[in-house]
Amino acid sequence: MPSTTASDLEFVVRTIARTAVDNEREFGELDAVVGDGDFGYSLARGFEIVLADWDSLDRGSPSAFLKKVALVISKRVGGTSGPLWGTAFLRAAGAVNDRSELNGEDAVAMLRAAAEGIKVRGKSDLGDKTLLDALIPMTDALENALANEGETGEGPAAGPAGPAGLARVAASAARTAAEATTPMIARRGRPSYTGERSIGSPDAGAMAVAIMAERVADEWAVRT
Repeated sequence: MPSTTASDLEFVVRTIARTAVDNEREFGELDAVVGDGDFGYSLARGFEIVLADWDSLDRGSPSAFLKKVALVISKRVGGTSGPLWGTAFLRAAGAVNDRSELNGEDAVAMLRAAAEGIKVRGKSDLGDKTLLDALIPMTDALENALANEGETGEGPAAGPAGPAGLARVAASAARTAAEATTPMIARRGRPSYTGERSIGSPDAGAMAVAIMAERVADEWAVRT
């Protein structure tokens, strides 16, 4: 399995934060189609604080780092996004509570835990037209890619070509799944209030997951 480190985790989280800030307008416009349009604003404000406090975040362990990010998100992100995204980071932290170094299996475990936390907190599941519709398929694709690498017996250079290739696999799966939410009817959150009017546009949360995953893949490919 490709190995990763705490610095890789920080890279991913920082990239997610920057993407949320840089895409505030786009995320808001996606949400405005059937929601109240505050998704981009809320997410950006929370992740701005994460970036502003970056140097002071606890780095005693991967779990401690994620817990601190979860706390900031929960307190600073408004609407329903704060509890959901804060829960995601908190559950991810719990999945690696006893780990000082991380690997591909840990990445899958963190994503699975985040998805389960969102399911419980948001009373939602796959098919409800939420961010889960991108997050879960992305995690499945990552897990499958890791398993296929293991079966080759050729190490991290095989298959998707290590962490950068795995990030690309995850991003591709997230994009495909996010776009597949377009014909769905929203069953949770404010978009669900619009009924069949929610059909015809992709879910803002799912698209945000895809765009974040794509930026992680793009920037990982050129990391030095």
